[in-house]
Amino acid sequence: MPKPRERSEALPRPRIRVSRLREADLDAVLAIERVSFPTAWTRDNFLYELRDNRFARNLALRADGSLAGYACLWALEGELKINNIALRPDLRGTGLGHVLLRACLEVGLAESCTEATLEVRPSNLVARRLYERYGFREIGRRSGYYQDTREDAVLMAARLDRSLWPALPR
Repeated sequence: MPKPRERSEALPRPRIRVSRLREADLDAVLAIERVSFPTAWTRDNFLYELRDNRFARNLALRADGSLAGYACLWALEGELKINNIALRPDLRGTGLGHVLLRACLEVGLAESCTEATLEVRPSNLVARRLYERYGFREIGRRSGYYQDTREDAVLMAARLDRSLWPALPR
């Protein structure tokens, strides 16, 4: 039986590509979504973002050709709203979260946004630390936002400025 990989072990770097999320990606997206969130978006939620929402900008992160993560964003009136972002659990802690978040922020800059916002569970400390490294700060709370646990949402915002972003992990 293979020994479990330790975080400190060097892994071969996958070939990374960020592209537009497609309907053909939805089976893989839904698999990631279901293991990432207690209350997962449905196929119809994603289809609305892909087909009908004129403010939506949806990204796919591919590692060695397979879907590694995704993000659903809105670019609206100078604000980039990160609505949904997730990475395959086996790829967390590899630096790909940085790649995906940075790609989201680059979309905001390309769309002339000056600020990015998102909601995150207070208990999701790993995600909160990542967001903070890119300049996100808590600006409020949404009481009982998450219906499954009645947990509040931490509302975070960041000024879009590349000079504030850390170097990508190697």
